[in-house]
Amino acid sequence: MEKHIIYKNETVREALHRINDLSGGVMTLIVADPVSLRMLGTLTDGDIRRGILCGTSLDNPVWQVMNTDFSAISAKDAPIQRLHTIRAARAKGIKLLPELDIEGGIVRLINLTEQSTLLPISALLMAGGKGERLRPLTLTTPKPLLEIDGRPIIDYNIERLARAGITDVTVTVRYLSDQIKDYFSIPRHGINVKCVEEEKPLGTIGSAALVKRPDSGCTLVMNSDLLTTVDLEEMYLRHINMDADVTIAAIPYTVSVPYAILTTEGDSVTALQEKPTYSHFANAGIYIFNNFVLNALNPDERTDATTLIEAAMQQKMKVTFYPISGTWIDIGSPADFRHAQELMKHHRSLTN
Repeated sequence: MEKHIIYKNETVREALHRINDLSGGVMTLIVADPVSLRMLGTLTDGDIRRGILCGTSLDNPVWQVMNTDFSAISAKDAPIQRLHTIRAARAKGIKLLPELDIEGGIVRLINLTEQSTLLPISALLMAGGKGERLRPLTLTTPKPLLEIDGRPIIDYNIERLARAGITDVTVTVRYLSDQIKDYFSIPRHGINVKCVEEEKPLGTIGSAALVKRPDSGCTLVMNSDLLTTVDLEEMYLRHINMDADVTIAAIPYTVSVPYAILTTEGDSVTALQEKPTYSHFANAGIYIFNNFVLNALNPDERTDATTLIEAAMQQKMKVTFYPISGTWIDIGSPADFRHAQELMKHHRSLTN
């Protein structure tokens, strides 16, 4: 953070040197008071250029040319307000967003080229399955650690959580659990991932009962063996705006029937539809649950996600869905694994 901080009485000349040193990164300085460390403004080479055109000397203090109409998030803001401030900053092309304490002091700087948002939720990744359909690959390696283009599958998901600003991340493990625990024995993408082990199989979501959480707030739950570009920010905002208790990420799924389908009434045929196509939404294995829903799970009972969601609907809780428009691959078979490999190699070739 220090390389982006400049104090108000330092010279414009010094600011130019400092900005030049930031070449290759975000070339923005944050102007602060040297005593209180309170933020006063931002400074870019454009601000300096405009100041010089107006007669400012290189030996003048930077406070004379700084931009005082800056964006920042504050400890005083509600979580959803902070989120909207970040979205507005991104829309303006701002790349460095300060987080301030209640006195206006600089807490940290968020690099919006590396972290796109700051979601106020925790995350739970399910990684206890045996991956039997991928054998023999999973005989000695748990499926989340199988590599796609040189990286474990689960690493792509941890990176996506980090970009969304989610730092409270837990992985539930069982099969070949020591390997996953060892992988997360060091921080990944800046996140200290916690591992919780199931003593017995608890279904596709029952292990969520092993994680302590407050009744307020919500948790993102997802399978760890997915390769997806789901927009977590948009999914979270839909969950909040719909006042939902559960939000299910959904993928479009089309079924084409290769025959003419009959519509009948009693013994009579009333219509024929030649080779119809039906469109549905399928469960993508990614959810946002209000915490009190997960906290109702019994840690001694096996529970699948569909069972929990059906119980929520029976209790008149609000269950909604969020359509995924980007990439989604459930790496459950050798064909899925090969497809994911090809996709990531193609993606890498486009970005190199």
